[in-house]
Amino acid sequence: MKAAALVRHRFVTVAGIETFYREAGPQEAPVLLLPHGYPCSSYEFRNLMPRLGDRWRLIAPDFPGAGYSGTPDDFDYSFDGYAAWLEAFTGAVEIDRFALYLHDFGSPIGARLAIRNPKRIAALIIQNGDIPYEDALGAKYKDIEATWTLPRAEMRKALADAISEETFREEFLNDLSPPLADTIPPDLWRLHWSLITPRRKEIAIDLIAGLKENRAWFPEHRKYLRENSPPTLIVWGPNDHYMPEKSARAYLRDLPDAELHLLDGGHWLLETHLEEVAALTRDFLGRVHTG
Repeated sequence: MKAAALVRHRFVTVAGIETFYREAGPQEAPVLLLPHGYPCSSYEFRNLMPRLGDRWRLIAPDFPGAGYSGTPDDFDYSFDGYAAWLEAFTGAVEIDRFALYLHDFGSPIGARLAIRNPKRIAALIIQNGDIPYEDALGAKYKDIEATWTLPRAEMRKALADAISEETFREEFLNDLSPPLADTIPPDLWRLHWSLITPRRKEIAIDLIAGLKENRAWFPEHRKYLRENSPPTLIVWGPNDHYMPEKSARAYLRDLPDAELHLLDGGHWLLETHLEEVAALTRDFLGRVHTG
């Protein structure tokens, strides 16, 4: 049995922002870049990284305004702004070509990075990522869409009311059956809620409100997938109010050769189905991203 790789915890300055990131694996190994989702941080990858670090270099940053990274006032807290920052981060840690793990809000951010230079992307692993298919979104998205018809001030208030420790808890439990819900550690919502400041709450409002404008970018995301056809593993938990099984299958419209695996879990598979995801990822990367 292989010994688990140690995860290193570091800070680097990226575009003037103090940035926290986790790293595992040999410096010279092929890279898997792990941009995190909402309302989380690089913490979501803490258990996956040791399981793959014997063969790959895994790097998971905290976005500005999240986790242990800084929260500057003059940053562009949008999907475009985060993608530009993520590109700068890859330069700061000196990686050029890499596989991308796309989960939650990390999906539109990572996809924007891929579109900037498709040749840098060795492969995609898509795990309950925010999808670019309007007709395949889950029922919970209707709650967000309902705020789009409100005047701006009312919309922001409605979103602010939905950002609380209790809603963080609901985000992490997200449609899981009781036996699986019991495996989700409360550290997830309590840790991440403890890191919310008034400024970070405004950032979260901006990002969720930005989902409306993000719809106009969906065709560009689909075009990237269709025209570049990166090797892709889709591993999905269908018990997800936001992104159920139909969301996973929608990717096959533009990635017909993608490998699709549906697990009996939900949005946070790395908490409930870690070993299965790690094994599927290891097998996939062992075939498509070996250096």
